[in-house]
Amino acid sequence: MDNDYDISDLIEKFDKQDMCGFTRRFVDNLESSFATEIEIEQDLDWSGVLCLGMGGSAAGGDFLKTLADHSGGIPFVVWKDYGLPSWWGSDWLVIATSYSGNTEETLDAVTNVLEQGGTVIGITSGGKLQEIISEDHNSLCLNIPGGQMPRSAFGHLFGTQLSICWALGIFQRPSNENIVDMLTRLRRLSSAADVIGDNGLTLSMAKSMLGRQIGIISPTLLSPAANRFANQLNENSERFARQVDLPEMNHNEIVAWGSADKKSHSDIYFSWEGLHPRVNDRLKWMLDEISTESSWIINCEGHSLLECLLYAAHITDWITIILALIENKDPSDMDPIVSLKKHLSSI
Repeated sequence: MDNDYDISDLIEKFDKQDMCGFTRRFVDNLESSFATEIEIEQDLDWSGVLCLGMGGSAAGGDFLKTLADHSGGIPFVVWKDYGLPSWWGSDWLVIATSYSGNTEETLDAVTNVLEQGGTVIGITSGGKLQEIISEDHNSLCLNIPGGQMPRSAFGHLFGTQLSICWALGIFQRPSNENIVDMLTRLRRLSSAADVIGDNGLTLSMAKSMLGRQIGIISPTLLSPAANRFANQLNENSERFARQVDLPEMNHNEIVAWGSADKKSHSDIYFSWEGLHPRVNDRLKWMLDEISTESSWIINCEGHSLLECLLYAAHITDWITIILALIENKDPSDMDPIVSLKKHLSSI
């Protein structure tokens, strides 16, 4: 551990709502969610799945979409707004996720779905979402533990979403042995990245971001984890961050990267062994020609795309928490969101 910082002291001073503790339990939350008995029969007759959610509750939908794009049988679309897309019909299953159960955009969309005779599977810790879904005999609501920030409940939320897809047969469930092996590897990697007993890598990455603009570049299939990383930097670290995908950014934003001040930027690249060979060539060129003085590669480890995404999501959570702590910030603080919700409830 870097001697410049007493991390234990920083946690005691600034981690007022135990973001470190909730993050430390990520793999346990996944394991618990994967073991949940979901009383639904397999159903492959859906035209597609529409995932509703906002903020931390929406992230899992992005992960499901990527898994479906990679190896699924039906399309997944993520909707982060009021209402519904104009093309939606009741032949599309809806998975609505709201950790609090009171997210107004999600409630508005679910109300529209139920009024049009659609089927909703809700995931929540309670609130109005549970109430309105329980009144519809064609729909189902699954409860997860409450009492934490939605963005820290990703293990509960995404684990339950994935279990739904396994139960329906939309995704093939790995064998119990493969799930146990995956969780064992993730638990070992989580321990290595923990702010307490950290091997130094996550702290070094966080330190390199101090005073710099942050850019995140990822292949398309890893974009859910990279985008979540940017969002966690926004919320946990109170920092602006930009995320772009390869190869798309090579056709536009690369020009701006080429002329950027290399001393003022910290750039983080996501990579994994399943990259398309040409995307890998693009990544190597960028590292050789455009990388800044603070460039990092996160090699997403795992035996499957799912495991690589989970690894990336969790490792980057620790980076954002450490960055908050060494900048003397509470990684759970979100005063502007609380203020906005108070305003909206008053008008």
